[in-house]
Amino acid sequence: MGTFYNLPAEGAKVTLLIHFVVREDAQILYGFGTPTERAAFRELIKISGVGPRTALSILSGMDVGDLSQAITLQDAGRLTKVPGIGKKTAERLLLELKGKLGADLGAPLGSANHAPSDILQALLALGYNDKEAASALKALPADIGVSDGIKWALKALAH
Repeated sequence: MGTFYNLPAEGAKVTLLIHFVVREDAQILYGFGTPTERAAFRELIKISGVGPRTALSILSGMDVGDLSQAITLQDAGRLTKVPGIGKKTAERLLLELKGKLGADLGAPLGSANHAPSDILQALLALGYNDKEAASALKALPADIGVSDGIKWALKALAH
């Protein structure tokens, strides 16, 4: 759904990256707006018990950055919020994708600066929910340190 919502206006030119599946009974095209979405989809469908529909459901329920962050932080709770993903499937995804789809594909975690993930963990440990913590992270400067970032995020959440 993320790709769908990011499509340009009707009549405008669009480029999609595809994944082509040939089965005995069907030939199916899956379209993606970015290489990271397609790469995440391909990693997801390699996992036993995760087919294209489940992979699309995961990518519709969260963007690749959120998925990557959930894997890096080993946060099964985020994955179970996606319809059709139970606790066992979430734990299997975390186990099998660790190191394959973690920080290397996540936007803020892909750099050498691990402060965003540390700040997020601190906010979650303090009892803030995912949505509150994520919104506080978005307001922070990109090059902020962990301790200053936590202070800024707490101030932002207090208002």
